[in-house]
Amino acid sequence: MSTRLAVLHLEGSTASLALSVHSRLANMPSDVLPAAVDAQSPLSASELNVLRQQYLDEQAKGWVSVQTKFNYAWGSVKSDNRVENGEGVALLMDIYRTEPSRRRECLYFLAVGHYKLGNYPEAKRYNSLLLEKEPNNIQAQSLQQLIEQAVAKEGYVGMAIAGGAAAAVGIVFAALMSRSRR
Repeated sequence: MSTRLAVLHLEGSTASLALSVHSRLANMPSDVLPAAVDAQSPLSASELNVLRQQYLDEQAKGWVSVQTKFNYAWGSVKSDNRVENGEGVALLMDIYRTEPSRRRECLYFLAVGHYKLGNYPEAKRYNSLLLEKEPNNIQAQSLQQLIEQAVAKEGYVGMAIAGGAAAAVGIVFAALMSRSRR
């Protein structure tokens, strides 16, 4: 079932939201992935709710289409909510394992999801797998830069904490040495 057919069964304002979400997905050519910055811009709560409801409706019927699962995972990974990011990553992992034809697009959004969760080694691993297949992929290159910047920032914070701890130990040691001389 195509995404367009899957979302048209919704009624009223929910249908217009569904079409809005669908147009975001439909306007994304299958051979071009969105820029890393675009992948980080969350859907509105109502847009994500449309995708969630479609997923839950299909799940209640006993079968969820790959497209519905991907759409919900995509929206969840874009979210600013870490729990939703984790749900999106889990759904994408399921698609990645069971649907070889969808692996390429899953790699990118798995990398985005892990990046947003702060799992930078995993983000780098998935993004590197995509870059191995598509070394000129601008979106993956852009995401790689974001990952490297986050790792560097995390490293600087770690060094600052370690430096602060070393300074504190030095002060305590100096104070103890000063007391022992008296």
